Amino acid sequence: MPKERMILLSDCQSFYASVEKAAHPEYQDKPVAVGDPTRMNGIVLAACPLAKAQGVTTASRVGEAKTKCPELIVIRPRMATYIKVSLLISEIYQTYTDLVEPYSIDEQFLDVTGSLSYFRGLPEIIQSIQNHVRLSTGVNTRVGIGPTKILAKMANNLAKRRPDGVFRLDEDNIEQELWPLPVHEMFMVAGRMTKNFYRMGITTIGEIARMELPELKRRMRMTMGKQSDIQAEYYWQTARGIDPSPVVTGIRHQIKSVGHGKALRWNLYTRLTEIEVVLLELVIEVCQRARRYRYMGSVVTVSIVETDGNRSSSYSRQMTLPQPSSLTHEVAAAAYRLFTENWTGMPLSRLAVSISELTDDRFMQLTLFDDRVRAYNRERAIDQIKTRYGSKALLRASSLLESGVALERAEQIGGHYK
Repeated sequence: MPKERMILLSDCQSFYASVEKAAHPEYQDKPVAVGDPTRMNGIVLAACPLAKAQGVTTASRVGEAKTKCPELIVIRPRMATYIKVSLLISEIYQTYTDLVEPYSIDEQFLDVTGSLSYFRGLPEIIQSIQNHVRLSTGVNTRVGIGPTKILAKMANNLAKRRPDGVFRLDEDNIEQELWPLPVHEMFMVAGRMTKNFYRMGITTIGEIARMELPELKRRMRMTMGKQSDIQAEYYWQTARGIDPSPVVTGIRHQIKSVGHGKALRWNLYTRLTEIEVVLLELVIEVCQRARRYRYMGSVVTVSIVETDGNRSSSYSRQMTLPQPSSLTHEVAAAAYRLFTENWTGMPLSRLAVSISELTDDRFMQLTLFDDRVRAYNRERAIDQIKTRYGSKALLRASSLLESGVALERAEQIGGHYK
């Protein structure tokens, strides 16, 4: 009889804030949050337990957090440091099992089924992992345990409510511990889906789990349309903890698209001359990333969010290129045309560009009038310079204008400072 899988979802508590408190021992007994201390309207990315106890929450405004907690210490984020610590934690997990799958920067799945024989049971291996991470990084971890990844993830949410930060969900206690919970606490159920379930008369996870699948499909079709059958099956299986997917390492699927976006201060981007600078910078970054992955795209998409401070609208437009490309000038021409033909004239609060329908760039369609091989060689030479010396090593002159964002982004990772 095959051994039941033993999967952990290890989550770093208040990850960014914990890293900062480890780096600043003088703040150990003080409330700390990670955000931009110079922008009262910026958001809190993470808050330590002391700050949370005083009402500071993730995604709250810095000014609001300071009002609730006047002694709050707000530290500017250091994304490069957080990535390094996350990779170090991955290496620690890999000393316990070779089956480690990152779920986010602060959450990772571990399949320890084959490692248990080296320890005196599950409690010992979990305590060893928690101690190892805490002593190496100063970060506390919480662990959800289950025979499937879904149950391990939902057990982790319950572990956050326990002093030891450990909780286990399996067939023995799923009905008592998971099913009575409100439906919004189920994995992958956000605000809109919660409202849909309420309209169906469903308020708890157990009501989904106990319902026959055909009945759930019927209710979801009535509320969400005929295309909801796959979602119904997914939520029904999730409520019951059914998840055959294994813990795997490395990249799990082929890239479907390459894109990049930028949130903008809408009162600064009201004219085409200002917007086209950012549009070109986004195209440059998208094409560079696509060339790094050795892809070309056949479809260009521009996504726009407009606002005048009172009302806002968002929309996306796309077009197919004459031939697949990751050349900046070809993608930029398509993006510029899409934008100018569809922009209503309202100020922009966000702009994004992506390419999709990807193909291997080793198979290139040549044209009679353009030397595309030479153009690719030129752009790849620029890519190599930027990789070696940094993204600021070569910039378009337009990026030095006040409306340019490339210099600012060169100092950031994922929209936050390195």
